[in-house]
Order: sequence, then C-alpha cells, then structure tokens
Amino acid sequence: MALAEAGSLRLRVLSALVLAPPPIAAIWFGGLFLSILTVAAAVVMAWEWGKLCSGGISGVGGPVLIGVVATAVVAASFSGIWPGVLLALAGAILVWQIALRHRAGAPLWLAAGSLWVALPCIILLWLAQSGDAGRDTLFWMFAVVWATDIGAYLVGRQLGGPLLAPRWSPRKTWAGLIGGILCAALVGWATAGVLDSTPVLPLVLVSAGLAIVEQFGDLAESVAKRRFGVKDASGLIPGHGGLLDRLDGLLAVIPAVALLSLVGGGSVVTWR
Repeated sequence: MALAEAGSLRLRVLSALVLAPPPIAAIWFGGLFLSILTVAAAVVMAWEWGKLCSGGISGVGGPVLIGVVATAVVAASFSGIWPGVLLALAGAILVWQIALRHRAGAPLWLAAGSLWVALPCIILLWLAQSGDAGRDTLFWMFAVVWATDIGAYLVGRQLGGPLLAPRWSPRKTWAGLIGGILCAALVGWATAGVLDSTPVLPLVLVSAGLAIVEQFGDLAESVAKRRFGVKDASGLIPGHGGLLDRLDGLLAVIPAVALLSLVGGGSVVTWR
C-alpha cells in the first residue's frame, strides 16, 4: 500500500473511532438520546445537501430545507412516524416551491434531498421503538453498513479490477462490492451467534443483500456529486468528507430493513 493510501487509511480509522461511540451510545440508551442524535445528524446532512446543490444553502431554499428536515424528524420523535412522514412530504413540496420561486440552487434536487434525509431518519426512530428487538436491529444494521464500507474499501484497494459504475464513481470496483458483501454476511453470521435465537442462514443472506443496497445508496450520492461537480458533501470529517458521505449507504439500508420488517411481521433479528 502506498504511503499516501496508508495515511488516508489511518485518518479514516481515527475518524471512525471518534464517530462510532456516539451512535453506539445513543442506540444503547435509546429514547431521548437517540432522538437528539438523529435530529442533529439530519440537520447536518440537510445543510450538506443544500450546500451540495449549487448554492442552495446561500439562498432561501437551503435554510427552508434544514427547517423542514428538522421539523419532520422532531415531529416523528414526539408524535410518531406518520406525522413526521406527512410533514416531510409537505415540506419537500414547500422546499421545491420556494427554491423555484427564488431560483435557489436546483429546486427538484433540493426537494428530493429533503426526503432522502428526513424519511430514513424518521424510519430509524420507528425501528427503534420495538424495545430490545429494536435496539438489536439498529446495532445489526449499523454493523452491516460499517462492515460493508470497510470490506469494500480494503478489498477494492488491494485487488482493484473492473469498475462497478465508472460513469458515477471512479473508484468503486466489483471486487470491492464482493468484499463488502462478504463482510456484511460475516456480520449476519456473528449477529445470529450472539443473539442465539435467530436462524443463521436468513440473517446471513439478508445482511449480504443489504450490502448491495448500501452500495447503491453510496452510488446515488455519487450521481448527485457528479451532477454538481463536487468531490465531497463537505469537509466536516477528516478523511471522510461530510456526514452525508458517510451515511449515504445507511440512508438506503434503513428503508430496506423497515420494508423487510413489515413483510416479515417483525424485526429481521427476530425472524424464526
């Protein structure tokens, strides 16, 4: 590994060590702690999305975007998922109209971004409401996303090979995707062993499938960054770019886990 890449990896590891404890603690304690961290993360990602969308944050559209996302997630924290969802949908229309009227950034992208940030945050709070099963679900979900990122980064850098989507992301490779899938499957296997009440094979397969979803979430943000000609959503996290750059895959995984929970009649980690 070249010195520059080794330095980049060390910076990534140090940043991850700083970033990991707050969500772990918030998931463990739940309740108000999780709500506060989720709202804070939503606000930061909304700010980054407005900033990304060609000056949206400097006009009227950006502040409205932040206000809409914050209001929707706070409403979900105190009043339940449906008030939050309805406010997010109405807020997206408001963001689009105001940005269009004031020619702030790209109106449709700003509106879509408000939903992309707000809805997964609202759904995460809903997933957490199932007591111990909710907490186990969040720990497993975060572990799958982190393992996918780590596996994709390390295997992709070591093996290289054909690019996964060269038009959208110049660094993602098929080898990295396979590495991420294998690491996510290992998380599923380990989670089934720790919980000792969940069949191993279904959780391994679901975890591997979520690794693919996570990578598509990452690619979706890459499309947006290509569209607006930026490398990172912000420079907030050394070695990682912005918070949105770190959580883009999670934003795709959360709705997928919620859908699986609804179809399966309960949290994936409680399936029999």
